[in-house]
Amino acid sequence: MEIYLICLAVALVGGLMMSRLTKLVNLPAVTAYLVAGLVLGPFCLGALKVPGLGFNSLEQVEGMKVITQAALGFIAFTIGNEFRLSQLKATGAKAITIGILQAVITTAVVDVVLILVHLLFPSIISVPCAITLGAIAAATAPAATLMVVRQYKADGPLTRLLMLVVAIDDAVGLLVFSVSFGIATALSAGHVSVTAVIVEPIVEIILSLALGSAMGWLLNWVEQFFHSRSKRMSISVAFVLLTVGLSMLEFEVAGIHCGFSLLLVCMMTGTIFCNICPTSEELMSRVDGWVTPLNVLFFVLSGAELDLNVLAQPVTLIVGVIYILSRSAGKYYGAALSCELTRQPKPITQHLGITLLPQAGVALGMALTAATLPDGALARNVVLFSVLVYELIGPNLTKRSLLAVGEIHPEGRTSARKNNEPPKTQAQK
Repeated sequence: MEIYLICLAVALVGGLMMSRLTKLVNLPAVTAYLVAGLVLGPFCLGALKVPGLGFNSLEQVEGMKVITQAALGFIAFTIGNEFRLSQLKATGAKAITIGILQAVITTAVVDVVLILVHLLFPSIISVPCAITLGAIAAATAPAATLMVVRQYKADGPLTRLLMLVVAIDDAVGLLVFSVSFGIATALSAGHVSVTAVIVEPIVEIILSLALGSAMGWLLNWVEQFFHSRSKRMSISVAFVLLTVGLSMLEFEVAGIHCGFSLLLVCMMTGTIFCNICPTSEELMSRVDGWVTPLNVLFFVLSGAELDLNVLAQPVTLIVGVIYILSRSAGKYYGAALSCELTRQPKPITQHLGITLLPQAGVALGMALTAATLPDGALARNVVLFSVLVYELIGPNLTKRSLLAVGEIHPEGRTSARKNNEPPKTQAQK
């Protein structure tokens, strides 16, 4: 236990110290946390096997899964706050159209490219692996996007649309992956299971939305019994943790495997809560402050669990580069086409696709499922490689796009050690 506590402390301090270094070269803090994770991971300092100095093995990182799952739950809960009815009335229909189209287009582009690779070089990649990777390509990392938006206090039409699209994107990605993986499994086994391809994905989404709605209503009801701000915040934190725990449950009904999507459940909880609780904005801001260290640990642990052994595998690198290029093209042109169809302003059309490039936790979860295919190890390694690339460059590209459209505003305070001074008037100058 003491080793785990020391490792967490080192991870938190290491991530924060690394953020000071990356600030010198104007990189987002998210990138710093991921790099700190790589440095402290089992392939760098952790390889020295010094207890407490980094993570000595991938198993040790896996042992802290509860932290990454909890952090992902809070991130999804916060993203649900973007689905306020007042905002949905203005951009909801367009965001849904863009979210669905760009995800489907990305999957189609990656599918076509990787199947062509299979036709040219059958020994490199199989069709089941190709269509599975195409489905994984649809997923975007909500955590990295949210952290960049929060760090730079970004706000504007692109930022608001981005947050909605990222949330919708993951719901669509879940459905596309479930269907594609079912088809891939059928191709590998030689028979099609309608239950696995159609029924189970739909059941998972319905159950997730239902559980999230129930938890959102319940949270609002329980909040009414407390008037202290600190107690209301504590109840909110407790409910998010409870929701994360419930979303991990799995069971079978009449031969149908039933489970939940953590992201969908927590996003729905946040959506319902923010629309029925009159003080939700204040509570959300207080919860955000409480979970900041948790978010730092989430990205440091995400960096530590990236398996650098994939860099020594030529086939993984070749397929990985093709996957990254085709996914990037699919995201960029898919988003641009979707924006054109929904008549978005030119700046949004040009930059939305770039902000959708980050990929991490959701894709890694899908990759673990894909690993059960006969050649699923290749799919998992390709996703690990792409996540390594996307997470290191994606947040910076998101920052640059938001800067380009003028939606990143300067931070009000440069140092917590100094008080903000009001701007001087012309006479004082």
